This record gives sequence, C-alpha cells and structure tokens, in this order.
Amino acid sequence: MMKKKNPRMTRFSVAGSLVAAFMFVLVLEMKNSPSTLTPVRLTQSQPHHSQASNTSHGNESNGLKMAIPVEATVVKQGLRHPPPSLPPPPAEAVTCDRSHFFYDVCSIHVPTVLDPTTATFFINHPPAINATVEKIRPYPRKFENSTMSRIQPVTITSSRQPIPICHVTHTSPALVFSLGGYTGNFFHDMSDGFIPLFITVNTIFDQDQDIVLVISKARDWWIRKYVTLLQKISKHQIIILENDTSTHCFPSATLGLISHGFLSINQNQMPNSKSLNHFHEFLGEAYGTNNNNHHSRIISNPQRPRVVLMNRPRGSGRVLLNMVEVKLELEKTGFDVVVFEPKPTTPLHQSFELINSSHAMVGVHGAALTHLLFLRPAAVLIQVVPLGTEWVADVCFGNASRAMGLEYIEYRVRAEESSLMEKYEKKDMIIKDPIGFLKGKSWSSAMNIYLKEQNVRLDLVRFRKYLKEAYDKAKEFMDNEHKRQK
Repeated sequence: MMKKKNPRMTRFSVAGSLVAAFMFVLVLEMKNSPSTLTPVRLTQSQPHHSQASNTSHGNESNGLKMAIPVEATVVKQGLRHPPPSLPPPPAEAVTCDRSHFFYDVCSIHVPTVLDPTTATFFINHPPAINATVEKIRPYPRKFENSTMSRIQPVTITSSRQPIPICHVTHTSPALVFSLGGYTGNFFHDMSDGFIPLFITVNTIFDQDQDIVLVISKARDWWIRKYVTLLQKISKHQIIILENDTSTHCFPSATLGLISHGFLSINQNQMPNSKSLNHFHEFLGEAYGTNNNNHHSRIISNPQRPRVVLMNRPRGSGRVLLNMVEVKLELEKTGFDVVVFEPKPTTPLHQSFELINSSHAMVGVHGAALTHLLFLRPAAVLIQVVPLGTEWVADVCFGNASRAMGLEYIEYRVRAEESSLMEKYEKKDMIIKDPIGFLKGKSWSSAMNIYLKEQNVRLDLVRFRKYLKEAYDKAKEFMDNEHKRQK
C-alpha cells in the first residue's frame, strides 16, 4: 500500500560529449551559485490511501507488444462501464512537491482514470472542493530548461463532470515517468532513469508492492535493451502513453521520479537505508551473476588481477591516443588486461559478467565509466581526467565510486598530455585556467574544446606509479576473494 508518510521528495539520445559538456557547465553553476528552492504546498489535508494487491488475472489492452509478462488485471475490454463505485476522495486527493532542484513529483492518493491519448489523469472530487489542474513533466532534470521543454507534460485534473469510463482496471498503483530526455546514453539511462526509478520505488512504495509502469516516449529498442531490469521492478505489462488508446483505472498514482543527484543515492534520504551498493545488488540479481563461484570460473588467469581498459571510439573526443602502450604498461605491472569498447548494442548481461568479475577498471572520463556500477566493492577504478573536466569527473564518477566502496584513483591529465597543446599555447586561458575560461561562456564552449576536441596521450612514466598503486589494491582484492572461496 502507499505509505502514509509523505517522505521528502528532494532527456531520443544525443552525442555523449554534448551531454557531458552541458553537465560540466551545469555543475560549475551549481558549485558557484547554489539554487535556493522554496517548497510549494499545493494541498493541505492528510492523504487517504485505498488500494489492494493484484489478485485478478486477464489481458492488458494495447501498450507495447513484447515479451513482458501480461499484467494481472481485471479487464473489461469493450464494456462501457464507469469506474469502481467508491466514496468521493478527500480534500487532499493530489499532492505535489516542487521544492527540489532535480525533480517534481505528484501523488494521486485516490482512484484515478488515465486517458493516454491526452496524457491526463482524471479524479472525482466533492462538490465543495474547487476543480484542480496540475501539470508535471516527469523527468528528473528539472534544472535543464532545454531538455524539459521536450518532455511531454502529464495532467492531473479533478472535475465535477463525469470522468472517462474504464477500459482496463488495475488493482496496483501507477508510476509515471518520461524517457524523452537523453535516452540511449548509458550514463543518463542510469543517472536519469534506473537509479531514480530505484529510489522512487523504495521511497514511495512498500516492499514488494506491485506497481504498473506508465512511460512516455519509450522506444521499443530501449525497452528491449532494459527489459530484464524493468521486469525486476514490475511484473506487469508496461503502458506506453504514445502507443495506447484505452483508458486505465488505478487505485492511486505517482507521477515523476525522485533523484538524489548524478549517479547518486543518498542513503540518509531512503526510508529503508538503501544505497548505491543495493542498486549494484539489484543489477546483479537482474543479470543472474550473484554467486560465489562465478568470478573464479570466468577469469582467464586467476593468478593475475584482471583490469578492464575502456576504449573510446575515434572521433568521439577524449580518446586515449597511446592505448596500445597503456595496455602494455598494464600488463608489465602484472594485470591481465581486457580492452572493452561498449556499444549501444552490447548486451548488458555480457558487460556485467565481464566487469563484475574483474578487479579493476581504467578509462578516460566519459559515459562508459558508468559501468563502474557493475564493479564489486573493493575493486579499483582509475579515472583519467582530461584537462578542464576535473569537477564534472568527480561529480559524475568520483562520488559514485566512493559511495560504492571502490578503490578510486584519479589521474589528472597535465597540459603536456592533452592534445589541446597542439592548438593553444600553454599560457592561454584554455590551458592555464579552464574554469576561468568557461565563466560566462555557453555550454558549447566546454563541448567543443574540453570534451570533443581534446584527446589525451598519457605520460607512461608518470602513469606508472598510479598503475602500481592500482595493482597492489587489485591484487589484495583478488587474494582476499580466493581466501573466501576456499
């Protein structure tokens, strides 16, 4: 059932470099000018909750036709009937929290009817209460106006006029969100998608609560890619707003996803104290690799700790120009090296199996480092930080690594290691003071220079001591793992 406690409810894909650039400027602004936010209380009385668990079985209408289990619902397709006969909702039928930097969230605490053709939730209300209309863009990047302008708003309306009839009646609440932002970029799929989804499910709903996912702008390929994770969250058929014409009745609904920041879960804000490590366990449960013997079975040389060396495609920016030499240096240090260049079509279970069974990962700052979520606690991550990306690198991946208990090592590129030195003089502000250079500039300045134009060629002599530290930590991790398996 929906929790009576109202907890504190604190964007088709674009190129990864563009995305990261915008975030870079954003986080600078966040650092220098913190947002002051004022909570908006839209309704005043205590919410009323009334819902039951799913017990009836039938067939959903419309929606995405694919291998997601058919929801257990009471289906009265073709029968024109009113919603269930229930008492009128209380004064506080709808609450909205608009006080947070990353997101808005609205809750409908009473029975409601969704018309997907208009993306509208309808509710009844007592004659004494004035009609209410709320609109929400259910995507957790509220601070980014250009992105949010592409998110379809969802409407909540209470009216004294008859509300639409039900085509499909659900006995589980709805959770509504949009994929209309940076869908397809792995960082954003996690940071703006599955992590906020995980937070919301564990904050709003009781443990093991059945929910129905209602998604706007969900593309078939995206659903296919993440079907295993989606099935861990809901056993029911997903309702895609743009693909459905049937009205759906729910006992209640939550619109929007709660975000704690970039690739972040604030354990202190979770009612059940879940953390980023619990999200890692959730990934492991989904991909079926949580067992004690798995890791030793697939490591090719159990005497050498394995490191995954992340490779970025040529032309994408932040390319490791001396990749071959870096690989050889890793091998000389004592690592078993696997070069990995993840693609959008790479099956996630394969990525998880490789990285989760490895002891270390090395890569230049970019979306691929989001795979750190697949690493086990005590594994090692070396993030190569290009010139001018120090702050965003730490916000995106440094914080997450520390939160997961990884051994995090940051290698900050010097000017001599950056390809920008081929275009600019060392005394140029672009080289000497990137933060000062970016002040007052548009986000495209960061994208075109520090994230898109810049490649790196590591000083192997300097890098060697970082590799030695990483090897020692990874070897210790591997040895402790072997002891536990004996």
